[in-house]
Formats: sequence, structure tokens, C-alpha cells
Amino acid sequence: MNNEENASLVEAGVGNVRLVYILYLVALVVGITGLIGVVMAYIYRDGASEWLRSHYTWQIRTFWIGLGLSVVGLITSVILIGWLIWLFTAVWLIVRCVKGMQWLERRQPVPDVENWLFG
Repeated sequence: MNNEENASLVEAGVGNVRLVYILYLVALVVGITGLIGVVMAYIYRDGASEWLRSHYTWQIRTFWIGLGLSVVGLITSVILIGWLIWLFTAVWLIVRCVKGMQWLERRQPVPDVENWLFG
């Protein structure tokens, strides 16, 4: 494989990672896109280069942690604190996606994929 083919594959991978981040942000309005995004992240993660794999892992963790927080928000919404949990979850998701896209545009891996907050 020559350098041009390799660069083309990397750009395709970057485009896929970027699309997953965008699908997560759109999920704040159209919830099903988050599910599409996590499925894409699972599908593309194994064939990706190491630095792109860190983004897919970050995205998968973002989906599952966000889903967990949303469920807690749903359960506690009857006592009103759930609305604050949902607000926190939305802001948390936006920040994680924006930070992920910043690292992606700089062609950097996610520094700490295990971090629950913002890396």
C-alpha cells in the first residue's frame, strides 16, 4: 500500500469518527441517531488505527455512560432532580463530543479514554 492509499484510508476513518460525533450531537434532538452512532463505532473500531480506535472507544463509552445517566434522570424526574440530571447529561455529551472533535482535527488520540468526564 502506498502513501496515497494509506492517507485515503486515514481520511475515511477520520470521516467516520467525525460522523459518529455528529450523530451523537443530533441525538439530543433525534434520539435514534445516537444508537446509529454507537453501532458505527463498534463496527469500525477493530479495523481502525490505534489513534482512531481511541476515539471509537471514547464514543462507545460516551454512549453507554450517557444512556445510564439518562435512565437515572428518567427515574428521578418524578422528584424533579431528574431534569437537572438530564441537563447535566446534555451538557456533558456536548462537551465530550466537542473535545473529541478537537482531538480528531489535530489528528491526536483521546488522551484518557477511561475518563468519565472530559478527558
